[in-house]
Amino acid sequence: MEEDGEVYSVALSEIIKEFALEPLSIPREPGSILVTVPRVNRPGLQLSGFYDYYEAARIQIIGKAETQYLSKLPPEERYARLENFYSTHPNAVVISSSMEVDEAQMELSRRYEVPLLRSRERTSEFMAALIAYLNVQLAPRLTRHGVLVEVYGEGILLLGDSGVGKSETAIELVKRGHRLIADDAVEIKRVSAKSLVGQAPEIIRHYVELRGIGIVDVRRLFGMGAVKNSEKIDLVINLEPWVQGKMYDRLGIDEQTTEILGIRLPSIIIPVRPGRNLAIIIEIAAMNNRQKKMGYNTAEEFNKRIMESMGLGGER
Repeated sequence: MEEDGEVYSVALSEIIKEFALEPLSIPREPGSILVTVPRVNRPGLQLSGFYDYYEAARIQIIGKAETQYLSKLPPEERYARLENFYSTHPNAVVISSSMEVDEAQMELSRRYEVPLLRSRERTSEFMAALIAYLNVQLAPRLTRHGVLVEVYGEGILLLGDSGVGKSETAIELVKRGHRLIADDAVEIKRVSAKSLVGQAPEIIRHYVELRGIGIVDVRRLFGMGAVKNSEKIDLVINLEPWVQGKMYDRLGIDEQTTEILGIRLPSIIIPVRPGRNLAIIIEIAAMNNRQKKMGYNTAEEFNKRIMESMGLGGER
């Protein structure tokens, strides 16, 4: 589970590797430099002298606009502006678009121990990719006991007590051509204000525990097409033993939700008892959820037809 106030980080060395950045000056070991802020900054305002609302913890990206601005300044003033900037000790500075770097920046990078890197990508494209990457790596997260599968392109999170049949249902879905993401423990990350992404802990990735058989390697048994490393969560399905006399939703008109990390996801309860084919039921639930997202709600349409029929009956 996520602890209150817990801060996640990614090493600068991982960012360098992920984006194939060229090290121009690395005064410190990049593996020891931890990035904890998912936002980045283009320091145009800072190079002009405005440091209000400035975060040195952000990765700083210098593009063509900043470079052109600096080139128009007298040499002494340009050096002074750069020194003021590097003296704030930003986590790292990235020069985009494979632009040339003058000796002043190289010298200031070494003096203030600020990693200076270069990217081949254009500024806007690099910024977009870096922000997306950092949002995933630094996302708030928690771990839930459950199973995550991809069914017809929908990420389905199966929850329920131990022994209710989550893993067996996942195997049956894999046999039917769907994909396993995680069994037993699902790491869930909030990657945006509307999206949750789930994956398995590295040590149990692609494994399923079946009582009576033991641990099964789904990737080796069913092939690479049967597994996936991560998936957006679209629907939560709670599996529970059938309780005689309990009223279960039979029309699907009531919209139920489950809140995870502050995001409300559509959810349903499926009662489990011998003779019910859970894999087929979950396939239908996935297709029905996808249909709702495309603007068609079968339950509402059915209810509308009933109400219209009752209205016609009353007029006779």
